[in-house]
Amino acid sequence: MKTTRKSFPWGQFTRHALLILASLLMIYPLLWMMSSAFKLDSQIFSSMGLLPTEFNLDNFIDGWSALRVDFAVFYINSFVIAFLSVLGNLMACSLTAYAFTRLEFRFKKFWFALMLGTLMLPYHVTLVPQYILFSQLGWVNTILPLVVPKFLAVDAFFIFLMVQFFRGIPREIDEAATLDGCGPWRIYWRIMLPLSTPILATAAIFSFIWSYDDFLGPLIYLNDMQGWTVPLALRAFVDASGGESLYGELFAMSTLSLVPVFIVFLAFQNLIIRGVALGALKR
Repeated sequence: MKTTRKSFPWGQFTRHALLILASLLMIYPLLWMMSSAFKLDSQIFSSMGLLPTEFNLDNFIDGWSALRVDFAVFYINSFVIAFLSVLGNLMACSLTAYAFTRLEFRFKKFWFALMLGTLMLPYHVTLVPQYILFSQLGWVNTILPLVVPKFLAVDAFFIFLMVQFFRGIPREIDEAATLDGCGPWRIYWRIMLPLSTPILATAAIFSFIWSYDDFLGPLIYLNDMQGWTVPLALRAFVDASGGESLYGELFAMSTLSLVPVFIVFLAFQNLIIRGVALGALKR
């Protein structure tokens, strides 16, 4: 029997090589920032190399207390806002998605289309009227403008994601529960939520990351340094007036600020992929 000799897959090799090269180019700034956290200020911009000549941990020690407020306070503020944002999005968006998929009310299709339309509305368009409203309510310099809207189902992306998932749950389950005496609230609480763990986990993870990384919202509404979040604190290391900037401490604290996001993403990346896939494919 004549055996055919397989040729080397040059096309596949070339594609993978290009993808690896592109990945290295994309992560180079991140690796450079992390390596600069261990360098002296005089060495940070003198070389574009990744490996420092000597590892210096002073940037982490000095950066933690470089500002008027200890950096742990900024972490606490960020975690509180992120936790409340996650809680609000899960409660409000799941209730709204349940109403769109299981309840009947007037102009439901119109309200759903209007909700989808808000996805195309830039945040900056509503920034001024929102600020005027929250200013008249006396909420400026508090976390209320950053948290309260989350309990009012303002994130249309999560609503749409949950609607797509809820549509894939058979209505026969609702009908059987109704025959057993369950009302809409008990069906939502006892049936829909337990069956929607993947999509709820996905919404929680994205909500945490987006709230934790948010810079514009805290910049507008939080004036007192005692209430700043981590992104605002990182901005304080750079002197906008042209004075001395603490770049070593900035890179050190920036590296530490990425740790919670990395932990959440690495721990729950399977749930993220599964939830997005189910939300996109189910009808």
